[in-house]
Amino acid sequence: MNNKIKKIAAVISVSTLLSVPVAKAVSFDVEGTQVSLKGYGKLDFIYDLDAKLGNAASNAAVRLDGDKGADGHFDAHAFQTRLGIGTETPTKSGALTTYIEGDFWGGGGGTLRLRHAYGSWNGILAGQTTTNFTSFLGYTPTIDFTGQVGQANIARQAQLRYTVQGLSIALEDPSGLGGTTYTGAANAEAKNSLPDLTLRYEHSGERLSYASSLLLRRLEVYNEATDDEESVFGYGASLAAKVQLAPTVSVQGSVMYGEGTGGYLYLGPAAPAYVEPGSGDVEAIPALGVALGLTVKAGRGSYNLAYGLGKADWDDAHRDGVVEADRDNEYQSLYLNYIWSPVSRLDYGVEVSHHTREVVDGRDGSATRLQMMAKYSF
Repeated sequence: MNNKIKKIAAVISVSTLLSVPVAKAVSFDVEGTQVSLKGYGKLDFIYDLDAKLGNAASNAAVRLDGDKGADGHFDAHAFQTRLGIGTETPTKSGALTTYIEGDFWGGGGGTLRLRHAYGSWNGILAGQTTTNFTSFLGYTPTIDFTGQVGQANIARQAQLRYTVQGLSIALEDPSGLGGTTYTGAANAEAKNSLPDLTLRYEHSGERLSYASSLLLRRLEVYNEATDDEESVFGYGASLAAKVQLAPTVSVQGSVMYGEGTGGYLYLGPAAPAYVEPGSGDVEAIPALGVALGLTVKAGRGSYNLAYGLGKADWDDAHRDGVVEADRDNEYQSLYLNYIWSPVSRLDYGVEVSHHTREVVDGRDGSATRLQMMAKYSF
């Protein structure tokens, strides 16, 4: 039997150990305010057949073909475990809600970090939560924490948002998703003078649900060599949709394109901009993201197939001598999993995923991961 197959079989055999009690939800009233606790504990068993991809699969860690390195890495962690507390207080003008949530993914894993911290009243949301630019309609469930590349980023950042019916508009932290990272001149200092503006319209239907999003941002740099400030406007647009083909079958996906989007492209390889060495001008970097998925429910579980592509256009930056030939310019990911829920709030799952990386000069590489999970929610 092939050594890799033997190792996979050994990892699968530990599934019999994943059996612990399920926690129950907690909700209570405090002087008219309803308080609820929720969260989950999650164990991940990971085996990388090729290069070690990290606690969550990182395309940047994929080894290029021809490069030497160790193959076969096992890891286990519970860093995705999270806890949240929410409140709802009735008022004469509508309910006032708050939510705070943390997990242990800080520092790459093992440190408590803040995920959500916001309040909402009459459509006005203030605090930190998922960027308004994204929609979960195009998301396909994965066992890997990060999931498929190519979506509009599902990260959380500080923002002030107003929602009426299906339309949301927000002013967001410009540094949270790559706004302060610039490739180029060492003496160029990035700065932010305006918040990012995001708009999203989302509609949910019985068979078809869709969302369209727009991002506008200003990218600025102070150039010490010229004692001057340069800027360029960046933009991004995204369309996500989910089609319910049958009661047990759905197709979902998204497409995103922009210039200067940076981290708004989920797990993408692009910085938002670079500084042109000769003129000192700020040049926005184009980026494209595509995600597509299929979900088929089967009994108490579901099969999920997900593909993602994230691509940056470094041609101009490479021509200007700003980036080297070994700079990452394209990531792809492919996931196949089965998630089984034998009882409410309990999930077991097994997944195989394949990840690729390509650099500016055309060299590429790939890596495969096997992952299992046990997740207990309350």
